[in-house]
This record gives sequence, C-alpha cells and structure tokens, in this order.
Amino acid sequence: MAYQAEKTVPYASGGASKSEQIALMFNEIASKYDRLNHSLSWGIDRSWRKKGISALKALAPKNLLDIATGTGDLAIEACRLLQPKKIVGIDISEKMMAVGRKKVAGAGLSGVIGIERQDCADLRFEDNFFDAATVAFGVRNFGQLDRSLREILRVLKPGGKLMMLELTAPKCFPIKQAYQLYSKLIPFIGNRIAGNRTAYRYLTQSIAVFPQGKEMTAILEKNGFQDVACKRFTFGICLMYIGSKQHDNNLK
Repeated sequence: MAYQAEKTVPYASGGASKSEQIALMFNEIASKYDRLNHSLSWGIDRSWRKKGISALKALAPKNLLDIATGTGDLAIEACRLLQPKKIVGIDISEKMMAVGRKKVAGAGLSGVIGIERQDCADLRFEDNFFDAATVAFGVRNFGQLDRSLREILRVLKPGGKLMMLELTAPKCFPIKQAYQLYSKLIPFIGNRIAGNRTAYRYLTQSIAVFPQGKEMTAILEKNGFQDVACKRFTFGICLMYIGSKQHDNNLK
C-alpha cells in the first residue's frame, strides 16, 4: 500500500527517490539543523524526547537502535536516562551523522553510541538483535513505511519495544488555528536561519499528510506490532507511539 506521505518529497523534480531527496535535504541543512529544530519548537522538543525515552525505562534496554538519529540528540539523551550498554544510531544523511558523531564525542559517549549509514527499509542487523528501537521525528521521512516498520520489527527481540515520536497537526480549537498560522511562517524562518525554504516547506507538508493517531496505530498493528498505544504531548502537536514485538517470535 502506498501512503500519501511516501509521495510527499522535498523537491518537485529530478527523479530521485524520496530517500535520496531526504538525504540531500538534510545534508544541506545539517550545520543549522539543531539551532532551527530547537528554535521552531521553542525548545519543547527536548522534553518530548525525554518523555519518549522515559517510556522505555521499565524495559531497561541494554541494546538500542535509534533510527533517523540525525545529529544524535535522542541517542545522547537515551544514553543518559537509560544507561544501555550500546546504542546504534542510523541515518542516511552523511552530514547530519558527522554533526552527531562530533556531539557524541564531545559528550564522551563514543564508546557507547555508534553512528552508521543505513536505510531503515533494509537494515543490516540480525533478527532479534535489539531490546528497543526509537525514531524521533523521522518516520514522516520514510520512503517505504510498511517495509521499514517490518524491518524494525524483525531486528527487535521478542518482547522488545518501538518508541516513535512524530509531529502532527493538532485538531482542537484554538491550537489548530494557531498551528495553521505558525506553519505558514515556518518556511520563512527556515529560509532566514538556514537559507533553505524548501526543507521547511517540506516539513509542514509532510506533517499534514502523515497518518496520525488511530490511523498510525492501525498501521503499526498491521505490520506486526502488538499492544500499540498512542499518547499526545503539548495539545497534540507531538504524538508518541509505543508498540511491542510478540514474545513467541513466530512473526514472519
């Protein structure tokens, strides 16, 4: 099944796949990404990451996969809050990963956090390898959503969990109206700070078409995740999804 989100791309022409366009886009904004990310969310994105990571505390994962790790913010915070033995961060943007590796080294965490280039639609890990997987604000960028979710499920151990954070378009008054107004300003802010209006126009477009709430939980269940739950943060601007891999490991 093809989703509208998979067809929504940063660049209208060129013939490149969504994954290729996403890698190019993030390479272009990597040096300014952290500043813009925190500015556009008024710093609230930090609390969303902490809440998402905290949802995995009871699981106490020792081996964690951070997908779309970007500049490493979630991996670094997960290392501090969960104290795993190993975190593998993967991404498709070389320049974002370069920033992430520098931040990891600066935090003295290079022995715990490794960052490597991998596409989540074709993971190079064994079956049943990780205790938990995380994706913070990157699922919208998946070029093959179903395939990527099945790959994540494959590499999770039985009983392992996936935690996803994703931005959404809120639906309640007056937050919906305020968000609609602010979303029109985001491309201009992105252009002013990073000199790239295209990337932040794509941001608002991809949020608008991405499956939300019950639709996304149904997609997770369709792809094999169990006990799927969704929690809203900050009036529904951010959603957290949690899903588990069944214990008997009979999934195909």
